[in-house]
Amino acid sequence: MKKIKIILFLSFLSVSFYACYYDKADLLYPVGISAPCADSVGTVSYLQKVVPLLQNQCYGCHNAAAASGGIVMGTYAADKAIATNGKLYGSISFAAGFSAMPKGGAKMNSCQLATIKKWIDGGALNN
Repeated sequence: MKKIKIILFLSFLSVSFYACYYDKADLLYPVGISAPCADSVGTVSYLQKVVPLLQNQCYGCHNAAAASGGIVMGTYAADKAIATNGKLYGSISFAAGFSAMPKGGAKMNSCQLATIKKWIDGGALNN
């Protein structure tokens, strides 16, 4: 009987520790605290770093043929306009007061967000 109690106690203890596992890297290691992402170090290139992220996450719905929500992206002028007015970063970072993008999709990871933020903070240059 004592062995059963010990086994039950150890089982309960192991399940309790397993339940405490927390796998949210973006929350555990925010961009400002962890080492910087390789793509967000130095000057961020619009053509080499930002456009591929926007193509993957945004251009499919926000283009001239299908301007979802009235937002057209895909040219430097259009991308810079929504970057400088705050809508781009507000939406992709799921900030309060903005429509979270991509709609129904997963938020960009912290490195992707840091890359776009660095580009915006650097003046959203066409480089």
